[in-house]
Amino acid sequence: MRILLVEDDHPLARTMLEMLREDQDTVDWLDDGQQALNALAEEHFDLAILDLTLPRVDGLDIVRRTRQQGNQTPIIILTARAELTEKLQGLDAGADDYLTKPFAMAELKARIRAVTRRGRSESSPAGLSVGRLMLNPETGHLTIDGTSVTLPRSEFQILHYLMRHPDQVATRRRLEEQLYGWEHGAESNALEVHIHHLRRRVGKATIRTVRGVGYLLDSQAAGEPACP
Repeated sequence: MRILLVEDDHPLARTMLEMLREDQDTVDWLDDGQQALNALAEEHFDLAILDLTLPRVDGLDIVRRTRQQGNQTPIIILTARAELTEKLQGLDAGADDYLTKPFAMAELKARIRAVTRRGRSESSPAGLSVGRLMLNPETGHLTIDGTSVTLPRSEFQILHYLMRHPDQVATRRRLEEQLYGWEHGAESNALEVHIHHLRRRVGKATIRTVRGVGYLLDSQAAGEPACP
């Protein structure tokens, strides 16, 4: 899962980055409201965590304008503003949840799980399901025909994205963002290596290469017995 954290308290943000990444998520951090608004409009995130008091553009305006643009990325507001009217404004603007500071990371993580569960379109009690593939986003377990394996982080991030968008082409850039966010330094062939390992698990035909563009999870092939 790729998370956008928007927080201008740098010590708090660094602590949150460290703790959120413990769950193997890709987390990008911004401390400016206008940059956050641009990022949400131009890139894909599975979740945004927003402070309200931000330079240039207030967090509440970010929520309103993001929703006006038709962007339904789940948003959790994280702020020191504890008044009921502030909470209602945030939720009415389109936020999915609201957590006041100070807070416990365990509570934030629980709210993240709840918000992202509500946002999944093709979910079951066990998680995502496409054909014979079942992926539990909370544990990283991939189950095929009753056999379960815990995926390494990189393979999980790729398969999680592809299973949420079956039969849709995912560009190389989009998949690399899921893995690394805005961090650089990955080897040029790292994505191909991860795809190769995934194909050995789910079948070569299940993940198709769209030449010059990226990759696609074939839902029909995912329902058929895997072939080498």
